[in-house]
Formats: sequence, structure tokens, C-alpha cells
Amino acid sequence: MQNSLERQDLREIGHAAVEWAAAYYDSLRQRRLTRPTTAAAVRAMLDPALPREGCDFSELLQAIDGVVAEYSRHNAHPRFFGYVASPGVAVASAAALIAATLNINVTGWRSGPVAAEMEHLTVGWLKEMIGYPADAMGLLVSGGSMANLSALAAARAVRGCGPVYTTEETHFSIKKAARLLGMGPVRIVATDSSLRMDPAALTRAIGHDRAAGLAPSLVAASAGTAGTGVVDPLAEIARVARAHDLWLHADGAYGALAAMAPSARPLFAGIAEADSVSLDPHKWLYLPVGTGCVLYRDSAAARAAFSDTAEYIRVIGLEHDEAFAFWDYGPELSRPFRALPLWMLVKSVGAKALADCIEENLASARYFGELVSKTEDLELLTPVGLSVFCFRYHPRGFLGDLDALNERVLLRLQQSGSSYLSNTKVRGAFALRGCVLNFRTTRRDMEILLEDVITAARSL
Repeated sequence: MQNSLERQDLREIGHAAVEWAAAYYDSLRQRRLTRPTTAAAVRAMLDPALPREGCDFSELLQAIDGVVAEYSRHNAHPRFFGYVASPGVAVASAAALIAATLNINVTGWRSGPVAAEMEHLTVGWLKEMIGYPADAMGLLVSGGSMANLSALAAARAVRGCGPVYTTEETHFSIKKAARLLGMGPVRIVATDSSLRMDPAALTRAIGHDRAAGLAPSLVAASAGTAGTGVVDPLAEIARVARAHDLWLHADGAYGALAAMAPSARPLFAGIAEADSVSLDPHKWLYLPVGTGCVLYRDSAAARAAFSDTAEYIRVIGLEHDEAFAFWDYGPELSRPFRALPLWMLVKSVGAKALADCIEENLASARYFGELVSKTEDLELLTPVGLSVFCFRYHPRGFLGDLDALNERVLLRLQQSGSSYLSNTKVRGAFALRGCVLNFRTTRRDMEILLEDVITAARSL
């Protein structure tokens, strides 16, 4: 007798799932971005008791539609501007099905020859997209935080665990990685008027530590900060790092792929000088969450940090490229087939179409900045950086707490369900923050966002 797993018909459930997914994409503009609820209410709707017997797939799909989709925050919505969120793309949905069907554990070449070669190939494409050396080494990881951790681990292996230099604008995962790896102390370098790392201040901080008998190890620069979209002066910082024999890491998890857009390409001059780079195809290539990447100029440094062996993973009977193991260059042994959605996306639409989408995202953010500048009672707190805009509500004559006022505006906006912003601080001031990272977003969406913000502000 067949068991319940063997009786599952992929054609039947796959057809139903694809129809649901297609309808979901079609309905995005009509959906509320969020629907207020509570943790207790969601737990109750999910029916927490352990099922003793199975149910029909149609019942599961009803729960997906009525609970999961209804009470989720819709990152794919064209007016979701919170954080740096992946909007998802149709071809990647198909890729996820295929990858799950094959279920290849991409530990090395022997466990998935085509998957391994596809990862090498797509990592090569990523290097070309951002202008990184073709002979550099890289691998796909779960996201920017893991990429930053991997890069700092490689740096620690060859530069030691001395002071690390970064800024307040750099992603918090840099400081977290340094702490986990026992590197530091972490020095916060001053920024210039544009919130970019100041190379002169960096030089002074390094000199101060050397005079104190310390051995500085790493500079972590930003190739697009999550808070304001700022790109540090990478070429100048690279010269300082080389002069003092420090490892230079460029955190481009959000911003590096903007180098594909002609208008932003000059900002990334110097990224090729970095010893390591993090980037996230699941951000500006619109792929599912879990598709990050770390690049190393020197693969030997990564190998020094991660290479290990045990009898149960020893490669037998293979040499050269066929003996390659990803576990020698990153922290994971078990690894999903991350390259497949990336390969299918780039092959299906081409690099030019992706670059055009990124360029349009940049233009939409600049357009919103122009709208804010022309609107009474709204003000930009810093120039638009890449596709990030930071502003606040500042009604004329208001003498109260602007930070508290704007927190209330943000909550009212989020609860409205029409547009979604997140928050940050710019030079200590609370900011309404948005990031355009969706190929579905149009200029009209930016206008609706402005209307929604004004409505939320004036309703208080």
C-alpha cells in the first residue's frame, strides 16, 4: 500500500499552487500591505494542535489564502518601501519548485556537479555586474549578514583580530560579526557632511591605534548603506587601507548591484580594490530571500579561515575542479541550490533588463525626493542616496517633539495598508525612510505614497 507521501500528485497540487501564486501576483495592487492582528490571533488561526491525520491539499491552500496571505506583510506590493525587502519574481517561483524537486545539497562538486558549476558561473556574472576582478573567488550564502561574517572571518585569518574601523552608518551586522569572531575593538570613524566615511579621520584613527601598540586589521566600508543609501568613497578608503596593510571589506549587500545602472556606476569606482565584498541578489535582483553572496579577492584567505576535514567529507577519486568543496570557503556544509533562481532569472530576462529596472528604481526615489522638496510641511533630512529617501513631517510653527510626531505619522501610515515606510535616524533625528526596490513600482506609486503620508500626518 502506498503511504500518504507517495500518493501526493505533483501535477494536481502543483497546478493548484501555481494558479494561486499567479492570482496572488495579479492581486498585489488591490491588497492591503498589512492587516492589523495579534500573535495570539494568528496562532489560533493556524490551529496549533499537532495533526494526527492528514488533510487534502485544497484545505492547505485555503489556509494559505485565508491566513498566511491575508495576515502577512506584502513585500512584493509596489508601495512597500520598508527596509530593503525582496519583492519576488515569477521565474524564481518556478525555480524554487525545481530546486526543491531536485533537492541537491550543494556541498561541493561531487554532490551536485551542475549545481556547483552553475554557482561558479552565476558568481562570475555577479562579479561582472559590479566590476569586481574576474579571477576573484566567491560563493552564495544566506544573505548579507552571513556574507559579512564570512568576509571578516577571512580577514581575521590573514590580518589578525585587531581593531576594526567602520562608521555609525554601516550595517550592524559588521559590528556583530566582529564581536562573534573576537575582533576589535570596533572604532567608529567620523563621517563627512554627506554621511560618508572620512578618509582623513580613518587615517587618524589607525595612527592612534598603532601609536598605542595595537595592530589594526580591517576597514569595513559601505557600498550603499541600509539607512540612507550612502556609498563611502571606496577608492580613497582603499588607498588608506593599502598604505596601512589593512583588509578592506565593502558591504554592498544593499547597494553594490546598483553598479549595473549607468547613473550610479561612478559611485562604485574602487570596489574592485576591496579584499572582500558582500552583496545580495535577493535585494536588487529581486530574488527570494536566502540568496546572498560573498566575494574574496584572495581565495587562500577564505580557505585559511574555513578549510577543515573529516573522513566522512573526504573527497576520494576526484582531482582539480572536480574536487572543489564549498565548505572550504564558507561556514556551511549543507547548502541549498541557491544558484538556480539566479541563473534562471538572468537567462530569462538578461542583464540589460535588470539594469533598466534598477535605473528606474533610482529614478523613482529621486522623483519622490523632488516631490517632498516641493511639498509644504515635509522636508528631506539628507539627499536621496541610491534608492533610499529619508524625510519627515515638519508642520510650520510646530514647536513640539518632532521625533514623537513622526513616529505617530509612521504608525498611522503603516496601519492604513496603502503604503509602507520604515524608520531610521539621520544625524540623531527620527526619519521616515523608504527604499525603492521593486520592479513593479511606478512614478504614480511615489505620488500615492506622498498622498498617503500627508493624509496620515494631517489625520493626527
